[in-house]
Amino acid sequence: MMKNNKGFTLIELMIVVAIIGILAAVAIPNFRTYQLKSKESEAKINLSAIGVAQEAYFAEYDEYVPCTSNPSSPAAAESSKRTWDSPAAGFDAIGFRPKDAQVYFTYAAAVTATGGYRATAVGNLDDSTTGDDNVWVITNRTAVRKTSTKNNY
Repeated sequence: MMKNNKGFTLIELMIVVAIIGILAAVAIPNFRTYQLKSKESEAKINLSAIGVAQEAYFAEYDEYVPCTSNPSSPAAAESSKRTWDSPAAGFDAIGFRPKDAQVYFTYAAAVTATGGYRATAVGNLDDSTTGDDNVWVITNRTAVRKTSTKNNY
């Protein structure tokens, strides 16, 4: 008499679960890396736009404009988005407004002693409490660059 056994053995199921676990262990950290890189792109794009706006203002009025920190309100969690303040002192004068009213970084611009400008974007993308923020800078002489040694990924 032949028995017709159908189904999977316990060993086969355990092997499948182990394979899924290994794939998840590799995929989840990579996903976090890509998430953090995409958040950093906000700072690069907005700082480039601030630089263009500052240069356009300088071409017309022969001066750069200091811009106060925006958004000024603290976030519930540092890695959550905050709403851009309106009106935005200095940013309105140069005609800058982020495409999305919700931003991860706090933006500011200062006029330097040499008559240039220095705009910064500061954000804590991973909610760390060690003060190791993610800092990006653009000046009238340099392109957007990361100045913090923080590596979130």
